Amino acid sequence: MKSVVLFGSLVLLHVSVISGKKEREITDEQDRPNICIHTVSCSECIIANPNCAWCSATNFTKGGESEGSRCAKPLELLQRGCDPEHLIQPQGVTNILKDTPLSDSADQGEVTQLAPQRVQIKLRPGKKETFRVRFKRAEGYPIDLYYLMDLSYSMKDDLENVKKLGSDIQKALHEVTKSVRIGFGSFVDKTVLPYVSTLKSKLQNPCPSRTESCQPPFSYRHVLDLTSNLTLFQLRVSAENISGNLDSPEGGLDAMLQAAVCADRIGWRNVTRLLVFASDDVFHMAGDGKLAGIYLPTDGRCHLNEKGEYYQSNIYDYPSVGHLAHVLSTTNIQPIFAVTSNVLSTYEELSELIPKSVVGELKEDSSNVVNLISKAYNNLSSTVNMEHTNLPSGVNILYDSYCPESSTEGQPHGQCSGVKINQPVDFDVTVWIDRTVCQDGPRSFQLRVLGFSEELSVEIEPLCDCDCGDNKDFSPLCNEGRGNFSCGICSCSDGYRGKQCECQQGNQTLSESCIVNGSAPCHGRGKCECGRCACNKHVRGEFCECDDTICERHEGLLCGGISRGVCECGKCKCSNNYAGSACSCSLETSACMTSEGICSGNGHCECNKCVCKPGYFNKFCKECPGCKTPCQKHSDCAECKAFGTGPLRDTCASSCSHVNITMVKTSDSRIKDREGWCQEKKDDGLILFHITEDGKIVHILMKEKESVDQTHLILGLVLGITFFGLLIIIMYRVAVEIIDRQEFARFEKARSNEKWNESNNPLFKSATTTVTNPNYICDQ
Repeated sequence: MKSVVLFGSLVLLHVSVISGKKEREITDEQDRPNICIHTVSCSECIIANPNCAWCSATNFTKGGESEGSRCAKPLELLQRGCDPEHLIQPQGVTNILKDTPLSDSADQGEVTQLAPQRVQIKLRPGKKETFRVRFKRAEGYPIDLYYLMDLSYSMKDDLENVKKLGSDIQKALHEVTKSVRIGFGSFVDKTVLPYVSTLKSKLQNPCPSRTESCQPPFSYRHVLDLTSNLTLFQLRVSAENISGNLDSPEGGLDAMLQAAVCADRIGWRNVTRLLVFASDDVFHMAGDGKLAGIYLPTDGRCHLNEKGEYYQSNIYDYPSVGHLAHVLSTTNIQPIFAVTSNVLSTYEELSELIPKSVVGELKEDSSNVVNLISKAYNNLSSTVNMEHTNLPSGVNILYDSYCPESSTEGQPHGQCSGVKINQPVDFDVTVWIDRTVCQDGPRSFQLRVLGFSEELSVEIEPLCDCDCGDNKDFSPLCNEGRGNFSCGICSCSDGYRGKQCECQQGNQTLSESCIVNGSAPCHGRGKCECGRCACNKHVRGEFCECDDTICERHEGLLCGGISRGVCECGKCKCSNNYAGSACSCSLETSACMTSEGICSGNGHCECNKCVCKPGYFNKFCKECPGCKTPCQKHSDCAECKAFGTGPLRDTCASSCSHVNITMVKTSDSRIKDREGWCQEKKDDGLILFHITEDGKIVHILMKEKESVDQTHLILGLVLGITFFGLLIIIMYRVAVEIIDRQEFARFEKARSNEKWNESNNPLFKSATTTVTNPNYICDQ
């Protein structure tokens, strides 16, 4: 079996299935400086940035300010004195034009499963609008099932079983709906080399054995229109015979494409459309036709003759996977690939490229096809996918999916699994447009659920113009009718210019009237028109002397951002809760408060931050390693006044005049429990005392010997015992060594004194050696 590599591309967008609503806004840019460009009209202003507004007040601009300064952030315009009723900031709106309620059952006549059906959205470029879409699968929705079967020779056993399956398939689908129609088609491959043998005998009977009878090979043949007549289905399918080809891959993609585009010949209704594709082998795809000299790409049209055969199969190449996926999606056909185990993985990869398709493992003889179709249909119907079609250029869309078991947000596509009949699911569809859409005018696109014919029409109306309500041609405000007035500014007639069209085009205004103190005209920050300065953006004044962009910045924002202050003529004008040259200092104290008071009583609050006293640190001034405790402060005075000792004994009278002491006996019951008493270590003992709340009287005072440190005592005892133990061991080893040496010396002395007389020993015999030569013969 040849392995098949899947080629082709699929460009298809889905809509996520959602339940619930969550509004999304474009990133807030209100605190970013200079987001509004210097525009010459209100329309240009609102198109340029969705967070900018236009002030249409007649006398809004001051001396030196250009009309382009009317375009700014809303808060900035309000702070500059623009009346809210003259603040032009178009907002998007969603209008539901048609919203028929969802149906519970297909028996109710006209079925509605997608709502609303028509929506109109008015959108300002860059601003997002979100609307709710609902879907509910009605009970008993009709089904059309087309059985497309591979009739190559290896499917011989399968055909015999399929001839008996018509009533079983309809019975299984009747459990879901009463309206079921079944059709049948078959395929083999293109009838040219190298796909089939072109020998005359093989074209008539392509069976491997001459004793068998097979029908001539064909590409695709539509056998039976979709019908509810099971008897007719049995008769037409029973009349079919097996065929054959040469190579392993089949022409299944050709057959699927023709079954999809020939809707009238097949008899597809606008209901759930299922195409069961049964095969035991892989498939040819775009490019394989070149092996037979077929190079023309398929045109995606219906080419069935009167007999229902694909008569152009030898002219057009096989379709690509992407082309087939697009056609199936457009025609709302959901494929069920019923294939054998040897090619299961290949069709699983194919299914990933075709939306709303499933794969099931088919037994070698197709005996389980009914169960496979029933299971595959349940998987398809319980998975709800949505897609948008005909999306215009410059229109963007995202979906939030709130499924029965899980949710996703901000996805370009989505799906919900495990959706039951009559279980509603919702979508939140978020749409926004680019500024390029303003040139195209109203646009529209459609939303639909894959596998269903119903569509939701979405009409988009761009908000690219300003409706200021003050339009007047040849207005007296424009130099007695020498221009048209709109949105607070004059559009001058030919030959005139200036804010009120007060200058004639031919007259040259002297630049001297725009110069002050010998500087450049308008300080180089604008241009001189009609004897007056027209300043650049963020610059104003009669001679453009005020620059509203050179103030100090805090955290990268001019005057800390709009919420803190605005820049006026190079200096920050802070709001009520802020101060400082860059409005960086918050006047609040909430960040300094602790349970002990402001900054724990060890500092003060500046700019909502603690400034600690010397020696204290951390966020709330709670830590002070070098600071003395009350006990440490009074210990020296207590010692010198009570006992005349300590570091202050010489200056006790002057240094400790604020301290009075009262002596208490050691046996006093008040000092048995020493909790809350000061115990300070001194050179000759411990000082134990108690201080009154005012800190001036040492209420009780005594001096006692310092207790021995038990730790050091124990450590010393252990070391002593260890030392004496080692000393005893060493002395024992030395004594043993001395005794051993003495005994060894006596042994050596005894050995040296011993004398042996070997010659007088009667038992002693010297060793003898005897040698014999076996080759020697002695002559006698």
